[in-house]
Amino acid sequence: MYTQKRFQPPPKVKGNKAKTVCPIFEESKYPYQGFGIKLGDPFALTYKFYANEHFAVAIDVGKASSGLYNSYFKEKFYEYIVTDTFSTAEASIEYYTHKVTSDIVAEGKILYSIDVQKIAPGLQIYVGAGWEFKNTKIQYDYTYSERNDGNPDAFGRFDRVRTTMGPQAVVGIEYSHFSIPISAFMELEYFSDVMADPGWTRLEGGAGLRYIF
Repeated sequence: MYTQKRFQPPPKVKGNKAKTVCPIFEESKYPYQGFGIKLGDPFALTYKFYANEHFAVAIDVGKASSGLYNSYFKEKFYEYIVTDTFSTAEASIEYYTHKVTSDIVAEGKILYSIDVQKIAPGLQIYVGAGWEFKNTKIQYDYTYSERNDGNPDAFGRFDRVRTTMGPQAVVGIEYSHFSIPISAFMELEYFSDVMADPGWTRLEGGAGLRYIF
């Protein structure tokens, strides 16, 4: 005789077992890998290798937010211009405008994560250190005059390639308590130039998502 079975709702889980709502970062299944996108400075593709629950390596490759550096690149005009190419020492050379035609950034970071599940399930805080490489091509336009009436005799243009690198410190948060294998992160980076402009520093960073597998 056929007996119809009643539908049984899925059991509720509490405590540590509830973390299985997040299908990633189970302690017994390391290492993990993550691939995604980062918005900010730089705008980049991002890869992260989670060696274990504490240590990870992240690599970001993309493009700097060039608009944030407009004032800095403008200030560099008189450093980059080659004045001995002009006919007289009295020639007036004035900055007109500039455009960044290429701006590549690559970062490599070693990170240490601290589990803060007591604050929020799936939340981690991380700190770390790394190295950043930048290659920027800038096109400068300028005016040139040998007269004193303020009117330019001609417009000129030149290109400069700016290559620099240096260490960076990183602090961030990562959240992964989702029903899909995705982690969200926000981070702040402190970069120090040791090549093109030694001693120059800048805050960078951004937010993004990674698919975890």
